Amino acid sequence: MLMTLQLHKQKISLLLFLLTLCLVVTWTLGEPKFFAEIDWVDVIGEGGSAAAMALWIAFILGSRPQGRVTNWLTLGLGVMMVAFWQDALDEFIRLPAEQWWDQWFESIAMPVGILLLTYGLFHWYQEQLKINDTLKKREQLFREHTLFDRITHLSRAEYLNTQLQHMGAKQADDDMALIMIDVAKFSLFNRIHGQAEGDRFLYQLAEFLQLNMREQDLLTRYAADRYAIILPNTHLPQAQIIAQQLQDAVAHFYYRLQKSGDSYVHHILTGTACASGADAINLVSLANASLADNKLSPNVA
Repeated sequence: MLMTLQLHKQKISLLLFLLTLCLVVTWTLGEPKFFAEIDWVDVIGEGGSAAAMALWIAFILGSRPQGRVTNWLTLGLGVMMVAFWQDALDEFIRLPAEQWWDQWFESIAMPVGILLLTYGLFHWYQEQLKINDTLKKREQLFREHTLFDRITHLSRAEYLNTQLQHMGAKQADDDMALIMIDVAKFSLFNRIHGQAEGDRFLYQLAEFLQLNMREQDLLTRYAADRYAIILPNTHLPQAQIIAQQLQDAVAHFYYRLQKSGDSYVHHILTGTACASGADAINLVSLANASLADNKLSPNVA
């Protein structure tokens, strides 16, 4: 958990800064209350709520990677925490009546925080739906086929060819596309970090690709560091767009090395092909040829 929290140093620093700023401003502009004036019930309620918000934020940041969902959840809880913190400070420090900002902050910050948190929960819900879709795909594959790759838990090339034949016969008049994916410089990564780390990366990359695919698409491990995705009812321009989107997504996928905890960014190359009917069986060779051409492109780093 501590290692994961280190990924969110900026969020934690900003939150501590805002809490400190509230304390300094309130202390500077107000005056301490007498002990008898302190309402300890409010202190426990408001201070305890602020502490609960802090604990929830720690749970989120300690268990989630960086990303949109994490940002919105943290932002919403952070605003609510600061609001509760300011309410608790008011129980110890009396502000002059002309300091209107205090009441304004207490009235506005809480509903704003709730709205931000709700927005974050909505995206978290969408994320969970994608994860459930991935699990459904995986469960369906295990029921349909027994030849699975032990590293990525995906079906192997044999299943890819079987599905191309089956879908080609079923969709005789419809286009089908195939995306071939190759991990750039993976052999170098394996030599530097070891095969066990490489296998762990291949598994996590497979999971990441699944989350960024459409529900009807099928991901397989073709060979070594190469994956293949069947895209039913997809024309070539659309397949090329999806391939580029996958490249962009993987470029922002920060893989964390198991031993050192350092972040490592991989890049993938893709090749796309499209065919219809009986020609679908030729998609593998066509996609491999497209991938080979892209590898030779001067724009490839």
